[in-house]
Amino acid sequence: MNYLITIIGPTAIGKTSLSIALAKHYKCEIISCDSRQFYREMKIGTAVPSNEELASANHHFIQNKSIFENYTVGDFEKEAISKLDKLFLKNNIQILVGGSGLYVDAVLKGLDNFPEVDLPIREEVRENYEKLGIEYLQEKLKELDANYLEELSTQNPQTLQNPHRMMRFVEVCLSSNKPYSSFLNKEKNKRNFTSIIIGLDANREIIYDRINQRVDTMISEGLIDEAKKLHPNKNLNALQTVGYRELFQYFENEISLEFAIEEIKKNTRRFSKRQLTWFKRTENSIWFDYEADKETIINKIEKIIIS
Repeated sequence: MNYLITIIGPTAIGKTSLSIALAKHYKCEIISCDSRQFYREMKIGTAVPSNEELASANHHFIQNKSIFENYTVGDFEKEAISKLDKLFLKNNIQILVGGSGLYVDAVLKGLDNFPEVDLPIREEVRENYEKLGIEYLQEKLKELDANYLEELSTQNPQTLQNPHRMMRFVEVCLSSNKPYSSFLNKEKNKRNFTSIIIGLDANREIIYDRINQRVDTMISEGLIDEAKKLHPNKNLNALQTVGYRELFQYFENEISLEFAIEEIKKNTRRFSKRQLTWFKRTENSIWFDYEADKETIINKIEKIIIS
């Protein structure tokens, strides 16, 4: 029996530290599931593990892509499952860690199968969005899949403001002549492992304080210079993320540096709240306080494995 120990939780909670401790204990390797850490040009602003941490255990899918590559969650699913198949030949226990809920689910459960989108439709949707804004996408989805729009409004309202996700919904509807929601929750690919899902949490004040400290550390380590080098490519998908967008506004004299840093902290705190909302819905997850003794967590895992 293969076991994939999956560590979930909000940003800055201590997932990296726990994953390394578990990898050392089980003499296994780590699959990183943080969609921001894939890109080699984005190191400081994505809190990539330190060189010392990376040397402590074998990590996969960290800084393995370029921001100029088109890399999707579907691509990651295929590559991660292929890598796990090889790793399980060496050790029947492996580690998955990361804060990107969709990417975690892609590995654990597989993705829904969607039809190919015709290029002319994709271009038309993008052009209309650029001319008419996010409201166009919202109205179009209401026209093509009102039930799914209502579901998003209730369960994930932030998605309604995400142009990349919204364009995807509309593209699929137009290409297939079917509602986007009709492709959801179909039978997924079976996995050759059992998931043991460990969640780390803390009081909100503690999480927010850890986030604020992390942002201050990023600034002191050179985030501003890193973002300045990336600024000419600010429209790339990979750079539409917290920590870079705010500094791009500063470079364009739209806001002050002090305000940009506060916005990074605020937006990261909001992101952590969304992460927790997503992960708390994960079935069969076992949650620990972020300061829980690692031996306690290992003992719980051992009981599951031998049961």
